[in-house]
Amino acid sequence: MPGYPVYYAPRLNLNFFFYDGLYWVYSDDRWYASDWYNGPWWEVEPAYMPLFVLRVPIRYYRRPPMHFRYWRADRAPRWDEHWGHDWSRQHRDWNRWDRHTTPAPAPLPDYQRKFPERDYPRAAEQRQTIREQFYRYQPREAVTGQHFQQRSGPKTPRIEQQQRPDAQRQPQDGADYSRAEPRRQHPEGGPPPQQRQPSRGKPPSEELLLERQRQRDRDRHN
Repeated sequence: MPGYPVYYAPRLNLNFFFYDGLYWVYSDDRWYASDWYNGPWWEVEPAYMPLFVLRVPIRYYRRPPMHFRYWRADRAPRWDEHWGHDWSRQHRDWNRWDRHTTPAPAPLPDYQRKFPERDYPRAAEQRQTIREQFYRYQPREAVTGQHFQQRSGPKTPRIEQQQRPDAQRQPQDGADYSRAEPRRQHPEGGPPPQQRQPSRGKPPSEELLLERQRQRDRDRHN
């Protein structure tokens, strides 16, 4: 992806990225992350998203939601409008940076190609051991480092909900690693929040997502 330290998978029908040592997926108007191509995935709240992922132009989203299509393809989605006043106030210059100081992309974790579906490590300890053996890269961005520490270090308070995919996937040739979408899971020990019910079956249609966006816009103007 020229000018950005982010990779994307052009042959996937999925908004699938790799940045700073983690995989990132945008699905059903939510962001997910994982340090392995097939998860487990966890949902990442807007406040904990790395800015370089959010700066990716719309043209690199292989499944852009309908409301993205009203925006310029050569620019990033308008997250400040989409996520509202509180987020935009805390991230006033989120899409402005000195392009001469853009960091180099993190190395791709090619070692994971050795673990297709039949050999995929299921245990968290096994995945961590393999990663530490074959991938020595350390996150450069602070917010990405928090995700790594939370997943590989001692038990700490979670900064977002942990997720898991709804199906196992096998890495493809080239840049294609994954074709199934992650599924949301409510926090352990309690019912899911009413505003974020776990999806069942097919994800919401693009028309429904567009209507949600219109409702958010109306709420902000009221």
